[in-house]
Amino acid sequence: MTSDANILQSAQAQPSSPKIGAFPEIVPATALGLNGAVPPGSRITMGFIGTGNQGTGDMRSFLKDPRVQVVAVCDANRESAGYWNGAVAGREPARRTVDEAYATGMSRRTHSACAAYSDYRELLDRADIDAVEIATPDHWHALQVIEACRAGKDIYCQKPLSLSVAEGRAMSNAVRDHGRILQTGSQQRSDPHFRRACELVRNGRIGRLKTVYCGLPGGRPDLGKTGDRKKPEPVPDGFDYDMWLGPAPYKPYAPARCHVNFRWILDYSGGQVTDWGGHHPDCAQWGMGTDLTGPIEIRNARGEFPPDELWDTATAYYFEAVYANGVTMVVSDTNRAVANEEGSAPGSTEPALIRQKPRPGVTWEGEDGWVWADRGKHEASSPDIFNSAIGEKEIHLYKSDDHFRNFIDCVISREEPIAPAEVAHRSITITQLGNIAMRLRRDSLKWDPLAETIADDDEASRMLSRDYRAPYVL
Repeated sequence: MTSDANILQSAQAQPSSPKIGAFPEIVPATALGLNGAVPPGSRITMGFIGTGNQGTGDMRSFLKDPRVQVVAVCDANRESAGYWNGAVAGREPARRTVDEAYATGMSRRTHSACAAYSDYRELLDRADIDAVEIATPDHWHALQVIEACRAGKDIYCQKPLSLSVAEGRAMSNAVRDHGRILQTGSQQRSDPHFRRACELVRNGRIGRLKTVYCGLPGGRPDLGKTGDRKKPEPVPDGFDYDMWLGPAPYKPYAPARCHVNFRWILDYSGGQVTDWGGHHPDCAQWGMGTDLTGPIEIRNARGEFPPDELWDTATAYYFEAVYANGVTMVVSDTNRAVANEEGSAPGSTEPALIRQKPRPGVTWEGEDGWVWADRGKHEASSPDIFNSAIGEKEIHLYKSDDHFRNFIDCVISREEPIAPAEVAHRSITITQLGNIAMRLRRDSLKWDPLAETIADDDEASRMLSRDYRAPYVL
Protein backbone atom coordinates (compact mmCIF):
# COMPACT_ATOMS: atom_id res chain seq x y z
CA MET A 1 0.00 0.00 0.00
CA THR A 2 1.23 3.50 -0.73
CA SER A 3 1.67 5.87 2.20
CA ASP A 4 -0.73 8.44 0.85
CA ALA A 5 -4.26 8.54 -0.47
CA ASN A 6 -5.53 9.49 -3.90
CA ILE A 7 -8.62 11.52 -3.19
CA LEU A 8 -10.81 12.34 -6.15
CA GLN A 9 -12.96 15.37 -5.59
CA SER A 10 -16.67 14.81 -5.99
CA ALA A 11 -18.75 17.11 -8.11
CA GLN A 12 -21.56 16.37 -5.67
CA ALA A 13 -19.47 17.61 -2.76
CA GLN A 14 -18.95 21.21 -3.84
CA PRO A 15 -19.30 23.89 -1.15
CA SER A 16 -22.96 24.22 -0.22
CA SER A 17 -22.77 27.29 2.01
CA PRO A 18 -20.78 30.51 1.91
CA LYS A 19 -18.02 31.43 4.31
CA ILE A 20 -19.23 33.27 7.37
CA GLY A 21 -17.06 35.92 8.95
CA ALA A 22 -13.70 37.37 8.04
CA PHE A 23 -10.26 35.86 8.45
CA PRO A 24 -8.76 36.72 11.85
CA GLU A 25 -6.07 39.36 11.80
CA ILE A 26 -3.39 37.22 13.39
CA VAL A 27 -0.07 35.81 12.25
CA PRO A 28 -0.08 32.00 12.37
CA ALA A 29 2.82 30.37 14.19
CA THR A 30 4.00 28.51 11.11
CA ALA A 31 4.45 31.75 9.22
CA LEU A 32 7.26 32.63 11.62
CA GLY A 33 8.89 29.20 11.66
CA LEU A 34 7.98 29.00 15.34
CA ASN A 35 9.91 26.49 17.43
CA GLY A 36 9.61 27.50 21.03
CA ALA A 37 7.55 29.86 23.19
CA VAL A 38 4.68 31.58 21.44
CA PRO A 39 5.24 35.34 21.19
CA PRO A 40 2.27 37.73 21.09
CA GLY A 41 0.52 37.81 17.74
CA SER A 42 1.81 34.40 16.63
CA ARG A 43 -0.46 31.87 18.27
CA ILE A 44 -1.30 28.44 16.89
CA THR A 45 -4.28 28.98 14.61
CA MET A 46 -6.79 26.12 14.59
CA GLY A 47 -9.76 24.97 12.55
CA PHE A 48 -12.27 22.32 13.61
CA ILE A 49 -13.68 19.76 11.17
CA GLY A 50 -16.70 18.07 12.73
CA THR A 51 -18.42 20.16 15.39
CA GLY A 52 -20.90 17.75 16.91
CA ASN A 53 -20.50 16.47 20.45
CA GLN A 54 -16.82 15.69 20.78
CA GLY A 55 -15.54 18.29 18.35
CA THR A 56 -17.35 21.13 20.10
CA GLY A 57 -16.36 19.88 23.53
CA ASP A 58 -12.72 19.64 22.52
CA MET A 59 -12.91 23.08 20.93
CA ARG A 60 -13.98 24.57 24.26
CA SER A 61 -10.84 23.10 25.83
CA PHE A 62 -8.59 24.53 23.13
CA LEU A 63 -10.28 27.94 23.52
CA LYS A 64 -8.93 28.08 27.07
CA ASP A 65 -5.31 27.80 25.88
CA PRO A 66 -3.88 31.32 25.35
CA ARG A 67 -1.46 29.89 22.79
CA VAL A 68 -4.37 28.97 20.49
CA GLN A 69 -6.57 31.04 18.19
CA VAL A 70 -9.65 29.26 16.81
CA VAL A 71 -10.35 30.80 13.41
CA ALA A 72 -12.71 28.40 11.58
CA VAL A 73 -15.19 25.59 12.05
CA CYS A 74 -16.65 23.10 9.58
CA ASP A 75 -19.54 20.66 9.64
CA ALA A 76 -21.86 19.22 7.02
CA ASN A 77 -24.73 20.05 9.37
CA ARG A 78 -25.69 23.67 9.90
CA GLU A 79 -27.58 23.12 13.16
CA SER A 80 -29.94 20.49 14.56
CA ALA A 81 -30.79 18.21 17.45
CA GLY A 82 -29.72 14.56 17.47
CA TYR A 83 -26.46 14.81 19.40
CA TRP A 84 -25.70 13.74 23.00
CA ASN A 85 -29.01 13.29 24.83
CA GLY A 86 -30.80 15.00 21.94
CA ALA A 87 -28.74 18.19 22.21
CA VAL A 88 -28.36 20.72 19.38
CA ALA A 89 -25.01 21.05 17.60
CA GLY A 90 -23.49 21.78 14.18
CA ARG A 91 -21.29 24.42 12.57
CA GLU A 92 -23.42 27.43 13.54
CA PRO A 93 -23.56 26.62 17.27
CA ALA A 94 -19.79 26.02 17.13
CA ARG A 95 -19.19 29.35 15.39
CA ARG A 96 -21.27 31.14 18.01
CA THR A 97 -19.34 29.38 20.78
CA VAL A 98 -16.05 30.70 19.41
CA ASP A 99 -17.28 34.26 18.90
CA GLU A 100 -18.97 34.40 22.30
CA ALA A 101 -15.89 32.98 24.05
CA TYR A 102 -13.66 35.69 22.65
CA ALA A 103 -16.25 38.42 23.12
CA THR A 104 -16.90 37.61 26.79
CA GLY A 105 -13.29 37.62 27.90
CA MET A 106 -12.28 33.96 27.80
CA SER A 107 -9.36 35.40 25.87
CA ARG A 108 -7.83 38.85 25.78
CA ARG A 109 -6.56 38.42 22.26
CA THR A 110 -7.89 40.28 19.26
CA HIS A 111 -10.40 38.37 17.21
CA SER A 112 -12.35 38.69 14.00
CA ALA A 113 -15.48 36.64 13.40
CA CYS A 114 -14.96 32.89 13.19
CA ALA A 115 -15.45 31.46 9.70
CA ALA A 116 -17.83 28.54 9.10
CA TYR A 117 -17.78 26.00 6.27
CA SER A 118 -19.77 22.99 5.15
CA ASP A 119 -16.90 21.64 2.99
CA TYR A 120 -13.74 20.76 4.92
CA ARG A 121 -11.56 21.33 1.84
CA GLU A 122 -12.21 25.05 2.04
CA LEU A 123 -10.90 25.07 5.58
CA LEU A 124 -7.81 23.04 4.65
CA ASP A 125 -7.09 25.41 1.77
CA ARG A 126 -6.51 28.29 4.19
CA ALA A 127 -2.80 29.04 4.48
CA ASP A 128 -3.34 30.88 7.78
CA ILE A 129 -4.38 27.71 9.67
CA ASP A 130 -1.64 25.79 11.48
CA ALA A 131 -3.57 22.86 12.93
CA VAL A 132 -6.95 21.18 12.71
CA GLU A 133 -9.04 18.90 14.84
CA ILE A 134 -10.87 16.14 12.97
CA ALA A 135 -13.91 14.94 14.92
CA THR A 136 -16.08 13.63 12.12
CA PRO A 137 -17.59 10.11 12.11
CA ASP A 138 -14.97 7.36 11.86
CA HIS A 139 -15.51 6.65 8.16
CA TRP A 140 -14.22 10.14 7.26
CA HIS A 141 -11.02 10.13 9.36
CA ALA A 142 -8.62 8.62 6.84
CA LEU A 143 -9.33 10.91 3.89
CA GLN A 144 -9.43 14.07 6.01
CA VAL A 145 -6.27 13.26 7.97
CA ILE A 146 -4.32 12.49 4.79
CA GLU A 147 -5.54 15.65 3.06
CA ALA A 148 -4.64 17.68 6.17
CA CYS A 149 -1.13 16.20 6.05
CA ARG A 150 -0.82 17.21 2.41
CA ALA A 151 -2.01 20.71 3.29
CA GLY A 152 0.74 21.04 5.90
CA LYS A 153 -1.55 21.00 8.94
CA ASP A 154 -0.88 19.36 12.28
CA ILE A 155 -3.81 17.27 13.44
CA TYR A 156 -5.72 16.36 16.57
CA CYS A 157 -7.83 13.39 15.41
CA GLN A 158 -10.53 11.93 17.58
CA LYS A 159 -10.45 8.24 18.36
CA PRO A 160 -10.83 5.66 16.98
CA LEU A 161 -8.12 6.67 14.56
CA SER A 162 -9.57 4.72 11.62
CA LEU A 163 -12.41 2.48 10.49
CA SER A 164 -10.14 -0.17 8.92
CA VAL A 165 -6.61 -1.49 9.29
CA ALA A 166 -5.69 -0.32 5.78
CA GLU A 167 -6.86 3.21 6.55
CA GLY A 168 -4.86 3.34 9.77
CA ARG A 169 -1.71 2.25 7.98
CA ALA A 170 -2.21 4.91 5.27
CA MET A 171 -2.83 7.58 7.91
CA SER A 172 0.22 6.75 9.98
CA ASN A 173 2.40 6.67 6.87
CA ALA A 174 1.07 10.04 5.70
CA VAL A 175 1.81 11.65 9.08
CA ARG A 176 5.36 10.29 8.93
CA ASP A 177 5.99 11.13 5.28
CA HIS A 178 4.70 14.70 5.56
CA GLY A 179 6.41 15.40 8.89
CA ARG A 180 3.21 16.30 10.72
CA ILE A 181 2.22 16.11 14.37
CA LEU A 182 -0.85 13.98 15.06
CA GLN A 183 -2.41 13.51 18.46
CA THR A 184 -5.19 10.91 18.75
CA GLY A 185 -8.01 11.70 21.17
CA SER A 186 -7.21 8.66 23.35
CA GLN A 187 -7.09 10.95 26.35
CA GLN A 188 -6.71 8.20 28.95
CA ARG A 189 -2.98 8.34 28.21
CA SER A 190 -3.05 11.77 29.85
CA ASP A 191 -4.71 10.38 32.98
CA PRO A 192 -2.12 10.05 35.80
CA HIS A 193 -3.88 6.95 37.15
CA PHE A 194 -3.45 5.02 33.90
CA ARG A 195 0.16 6.19 33.66
CA ARG A 196 0.88 5.11 37.24
CA ALA A 197 -0.76 1.70 36.70
CA CYS A 198 1.21 1.14 33.49
CA GLU A 199 4.48 2.06 35.21
CA LEU A 200 3.80 -0.46 37.97
CA VAL A 201 3.23 -3.17 35.39
CA ARG A 202 6.16 -2.21 33.17
CA ASN A 203 8.51 -2.20 36.16
CA GLY A 204 7.57 -5.72 37.24
CA ARG A 205 5.60 -4.97 40.40
CA ILE A 206 3.06 -7.73 39.58
CA GLY A 207 5.70 -10.17 38.35
CA ARG A 208 5.53 -11.79 34.95
CA LEU A 209 2.47 -10.50 33.16
CA LYS A 210 -0.03 -13.21 32.20
CA THR A 211 -3.43 -11.77 31.26
CA VAL A 212 -4.89 -8.32 30.66
CA TYR A 213 -8.65 -7.74 30.86
CA CYS A 214 -10.31 -4.82 29.09
CA GLY A 215 -13.89 -4.20 30.27
CA LEU A 216 -15.81 -2.09 27.74
CA PRO A 217 -19.46 -0.99 27.54
CA GLY A 218 -21.97 -3.00 25.54
CA GLY A 219 -25.27 -2.31 23.87
CA ARG A 220 -26.43 0.31 21.37
CA PRO A 221 -27.72 3.12 23.60
CA ASP A 222 -29.87 5.77 21.94
CA LEU A 223 -27.43 8.58 22.64
CA GLY A 224 -29.06 11.06 20.29
CA LYS A 225 -32.71 10.37 21.22
CA THR A 226 -33.39 9.48 17.58
CA GLY A 227 -33.70 5.71 17.94
CA ASP A 228 -37.40 5.81 17.12
CA ARG A 229 -36.67 7.42 13.71
CA LYS A 230 -34.90 4.69 11.73
CA LYS A 231 -37.05 4.84 8.60
CA PRO A 232 -36.12 7.11 5.66
CA GLU A 233 -37.10 10.76 5.91
CA PRO A 234 -36.47 13.86 3.76
CA VAL A 235 -33.03 15.36 4.31
CA PRO A 236 -33.39 18.41 6.58
CA ASP A 237 -32.61 21.88 5.30
CA GLY A 238 -29.06 22.87 6.17
CA PHE A 239 -27.68 19.32 6.20
CA ASP A 240 -25.36 18.31 3.35
CA TYR A 241 -26.14 14.62 3.65
CA ASP A 242 -24.11 13.61 0.61
CA MET A 243 -21.03 15.22 2.16
CA TRP A 244 -21.79 13.51 5.48
CA LEU A 245 -21.86 10.11 3.74
CA GLY A 246 -18.65 10.84 1.85
CA PRO A 247 -16.89 7.55 1.03
CA ALA A 248 -19.55 5.40 2.74
CA PRO A 249 -22.18 3.56 0.67
CA TYR A 250 -25.25 5.56 -0.27
CA LYS A 251 -28.19 4.86 2.04
CA PRO A 252 -31.39 6.86 2.54
CA TYR A 253 -31.29 9.54 5.21
CA ALA A 254 -32.78 8.71 8.60
CA PRO A 255 -32.24 10.70 11.83
CA ALA A 256 -31.07 7.56 13.68
CA ARG A 257 -28.32 7.07 11.07
CA CYS A 258 -26.47 10.33 11.67
CA HIS A 259 -24.83 12.46 14.32
CA VAL A 260 -24.03 10.69 17.59
CA ASN A 261 -25.86 7.44 16.75
CA PHE A 262 -23.70 6.84 13.66
CA ARG A 263 -21.51 4.61 15.85
CA TRP A 264 -24.09 1.80 15.79
CA ILE A 265 -23.76 1.30 12.01
CA LEU A 266 -20.85 -0.70 10.55
CA ASP A 267 -20.64 1.53 7.46
CA TYR A 268 -19.42 4.34 9.70
CA SER A 269 -18.06 2.77 12.89
CA GLY A 270 -17.31 -0.45 14.77
CA GLY A 271 -19.77 0.05 17.62
CA GLN A 272 -18.73 -0.08 21.25
CA VAL A 273 -15.89 -2.45 20.29
CA THR A 274 -13.92 0.25 18.47
CA ASP A 275 -15.49 3.30 20.12
CA TRP A 276 -13.93 2.15 23.39
CA GLY A 277 -11.18 0.21 21.63
CA GLY A 278 -9.39 3.53 21.28
CA HIS A 279 -9.29 3.77 25.07
CA HIS A 280 -8.93 0.63 27.21
CA PRO A 281 -7.04 -1.67 24.78
CA ASP A 282 -4.80 1.32 24.01
CA CYS A 283 -3.85 1.70 27.68
CA ALA A 284 -3.56 -2.08 27.98
CA GLN A 285 -0.88 -2.02 25.26
CA TRP A 286 0.85 0.88 27.04
CA GLY A 287 1.18 -1.22 30.18
CA MET A 288 2.20 -4.29 28.17
CA GLY A 289 4.93 -2.41 26.30
CA THR A 290 3.46 -3.45 22.95
CA ASP A 291 2.57 0.02 21.61
CA LEU A 292 4.28 -0.55 18.25
CA THR A 293 3.25 -4.13 17.59
CA GLY A 294 0.21 -6.30 18.20
CA PRO A 295 -1.11 -9.80 18.81
CA ILE A 296 -0.31 -12.83 16.70
CA GLU A 297 -3.76 -14.38 17.01
CA ILE A 298 -7.37 -13.44 17.70
CA ARG A 299 -9.23 -16.39 19.16
CA ASN A 300 -12.52 -17.41 20.78
CA ALA A 301 -14.37 -14.47 19.27
CA ARG A 302 -18.07 -14.31 20.10
CA GLY A 303 -20.35 -11.41 19.26
CA GLU A 304 -24.07 -10.77 19.41
CA PHE A 305 -25.54 -8.77 16.52
CA PRO A 306 -29.30 -8.53 17.18
CA PRO A 307 -31.37 -7.88 14.03
CA ASP A 308 -32.40 -4.26 13.60
CA GLU A 309 -33.69 -2.25 10.64
CA LEU A 310 -30.70 0.13 10.85
CA TRP A 311 -28.22 -0.48 13.66
CA ASP A 312 -25.96 -3.51 13.12
CA THR A 313 -22.93 -3.32 15.43
CA ALA A 314 -22.31 -5.85 18.21
CA THR A 315 -24.22 -5.36 21.44
CA ALA A 316 -22.24 -8.00 23.38
CA TYR A 317 -18.80 -9.33 22.57
CA TYR A 318 -15.78 -11.31 23.70
CA PHE A 319 -12.45 -12.11 22.10
CA GLU A 320 -8.87 -12.87 23.10
CA ALA A 321 -5.77 -11.28 21.57
CA VAL A 322 -2.75 -13.54 22.04
CA TYR A 323 0.78 -12.09 21.92
CA ALA A 324 4.06 -13.72 20.95
CA ASN A 325 5.32 -13.52 24.56
CA GLY A 326 2.37 -15.58 25.80
CA VAL A 327 0.35 -12.71 27.28
CA THR A 328 -3.37 -12.72 26.45
CA MET A 329 -5.52 -9.60 26.26
CA VAL A 330 -9.21 -10.32 26.84
CA VAL A 331 -11.60 -7.74 25.39
CA SER A 332 -15.18 -8.06 26.57
CA ASP A 333 -18.27 -6.04 27.33
CA THR A 334 -18.69 -5.72 31.07
CA ASN A 335 -21.86 -7.83 31.15
CA ARG A 336 -20.05 -10.85 29.74
CA ALA A 337 -18.54 -13.51 32.02
CA VAL A 338 -14.93 -14.36 31.27
CA ALA A 339 -13.57 -17.91 31.21
CA ASN A 340 -10.41 -18.66 33.12
CA GLU A 341 -7.42 -20.53 31.74
CA GLU A 342 -8.91 -23.92 32.68
CA GLY A 343 -12.18 -23.27 30.90
CA SER A 344 -13.45 -22.19 27.54
CA ALA A 345 -14.73 -18.94 26.12
CA PRO A 346 -18.36 -17.85 26.42
CA GLY A 347 -20.48 -19.44 23.72
CA SER A 348 -18.62 -22.75 23.86
CA THR A 349 -20.52 -25.96 24.57
CA GLU A 350 -17.66 -27.21 26.70
CA PRO A 351 -17.84 -26.78 30.50
CA ALA A 352 -15.85 -23.87 31.84
CA LEU A 353 -14.89 -22.42 35.19
CA ILE A 354 -16.17 -18.86 34.84
CA ARG A 355 -14.51 -15.85 36.43
CA GLN A 356 -16.46 -12.84 37.64
CA LYS A 357 -17.58 -10.32 35.06
CA PRO A 358 -14.75 -8.03 33.97
CA ARG A 359 -14.49 -4.65 35.65
CA PRO A 360 -14.77 -1.56 33.49
CA GLY A 361 -11.30 -0.31 32.67
CA VAL A 362 -8.09 -2.34 32.41
CA THR A 363 -6.83 -5.06 34.75
CA TRP A 364 -3.28 -6.39 34.36
CA GLU A 365 -2.78 -9.76 36.10
CA GLY A 366 0.68 -11.13 36.81
CA GLU A 367 2.21 -13.97 38.76
CA ASP A 368 2.60 -11.77 41.86
CA GLY A 369 -0.56 -9.66 41.84
CA TRP A 370 -2.69 -7.33 39.77
CA VAL A 371 -3.15 -3.66 38.96
CA TRP A 372 -6.39 -2.06 37.76
CA ALA A 373 -7.10 1.39 36.34
CA ASP A 374 -10.08 3.33 35.11
CA ARG A 375 -10.63 7.02 34.58
CA GLY A 376 -9.54 8.95 37.64
CA LYS A 377 -8.62 5.94 39.78
CA HIS A 378 -6.41 2.90 40.08
CA GLU A 379 -5.98 0.00 42.50
CA ALA A 380 -3.57 -2.85 43.16
CA SER A 381 -3.78 -6.25 44.82
CA SER A 382 -1.65 -5.15 47.78
CA PRO A 383 -0.57 -1.91 49.49
CA ASP A 384 3.06 -2.79 48.71
CA ILE A 385 2.34 -2.77 44.99
CA PHE A 386 0.07 0.28 45.14
CA ASN A 387 2.55 2.38 47.15
CA SER A 388 5.69 1.18 45.39
CA ALA A 389 7.97 4.01 44.30
CA ILE A 390 9.29 3.99 40.74
CA GLY A 391 13.06 4.33 40.96
CA GLU A 392 15.10 6.90 39.10
CA LYS A 393 16.60 4.27 36.79
CA GLU A 394 13.34 2.40 36.21
CA ILE A 395 10.88 2.91 33.36
CA HIS A 396 9.14 6.29 33.49
CA LEU A 397 6.43 6.63 30.87
CA TYR A 398 5.61 9.72 28.84
CA LYS A 399 3.97 12.24 31.17
CA SER A 400 1.04 14.33 30.00
CA ASP A 401 -1.56 15.72 32.37
CA ASP A 402 -3.57 17.55 29.70
CA HIS A 403 -4.17 15.90 26.31
CA PHE A 404 -5.00 19.15 24.52
CA ARG A 405 -2.06 21.11 25.93
CA ASN A 406 0.24 18.21 25.07
CA PHE A 407 -0.84 18.51 21.43
CA ILE A 408 -0.12 22.25 21.34
CA ASP A 409 3.20 21.69 23.17
CA CYS A 410 4.20 19.26 20.42
CA VAL A 411 2.99 21.48 17.57
CA ILE A 412 5.42 24.06 18.93
CA SER A 413 8.33 21.73 19.85
CA ARG A 414 7.83 19.25 16.94
CA GLU A 415 8.23 16.39 19.43
CA GLU A 416 5.98 13.34 19.28
CA PRO A 417 2.76 13.63 21.34
CA ILE A 418 1.60 11.07 23.87
CA ALA A 419 -0.92 9.41 21.48
CA PRO A 420 0.73 9.52 18.02
CA ALA A 421 -0.67 8.01 14.84
CA GLU A 422 1.38 4.81 14.78
CA VAL A 423 0.55 3.94 18.39
CA ALA A 424 -3.15 4.67 17.85
CA HIS A 425 -3.17 2.58 14.68
CA ARG A 426 -1.63 -0.39 16.49
CA SER A 427 -4.12 -0.11 19.34
CA ILE A 428 -7.28 0.15 17.25
CA THR A 429 -6.10 -2.70 15.00
CA ILE A 430 -6.75 -5.08 17.91
CA THR A 431 -10.46 -4.30 18.06
CA GLN A 432 -10.79 -4.07 14.28
CA LEU A 433 -9.49 -7.64 14.11
CA GLY A 434 -11.86 -8.61 16.92
CA ASN A 435 -14.80 -7.24 14.94
CA ILE A 436 -13.70 -9.17 11.84
CA ALA A 437 -13.41 -12.42 13.82
CA MET A 438 -16.81 -11.92 15.47
CA ARG A 439 -18.60 -10.99 12.26
CA LEU A 440 -17.19 -14.06 10.48
CA ARG A 441 -17.55 -16.29 13.56
CA ARG A 442 -13.91 -17.31 13.47
CA ASP A 443 -12.44 -19.24 16.37
CA SER A 444 -8.98 -18.15 15.27
CA LEU A 445 -7.40 -15.50 13.06
CA LYS A 446 -3.62 -15.69 12.64
CA TRP A 447 -2.22 -12.15 12.50
CA ASP A 448 1.25 -11.00 11.44
CA PRO A 449 1.78 -7.65 13.22
CA LEU A 450 4.87 -6.86 11.14
CA ALA A 451 3.33 -7.40 7.71
CA GLU A 452 -0.19 -6.55 8.99
CA THR A 453 -1.73 -9.52 7.21
CA ILE A 454 -4.09 -12.35 8.12
CA ALA A 455 -2.85 -15.82 7.20
CA ASP A 456 -4.88 -18.33 5.19
CA ASP A 457 -8.23 -16.52 5.29
CA ASP A 458 -9.07 -14.55 2.16
CA GLU A 459 -12.50 -13.50 3.39
CA ALA A 460 -11.10 -12.03 6.60
CA SER A 461 -8.20 -10.43 4.70
CA ARG A 462 -10.61 -8.54 2.46
CA MET A 463 -12.14 -6.96 5.56
CA LEU A 464 -8.84 -5.27 6.46
CA SER A 465 -9.91 -2.56 4.02
CA ARG A 466 -13.28 -1.33 2.79
CA ASP A 467 -14.81 -0.21 -0.46
CA TYR A 468 -15.25 3.52 -1.03
CA ARG A 469 -18.19 5.12 -2.77
CA ALA A 470 -17.12 6.72 -6.04
CA PRO A 471 -15.39 9.02 -6.60
CA TYR A 472 -13.58 8.70 -3.25
CA VAL A 473 -10.48 6.46 -3.35
CA LEU A 474 -7.93 5.30 -0.80
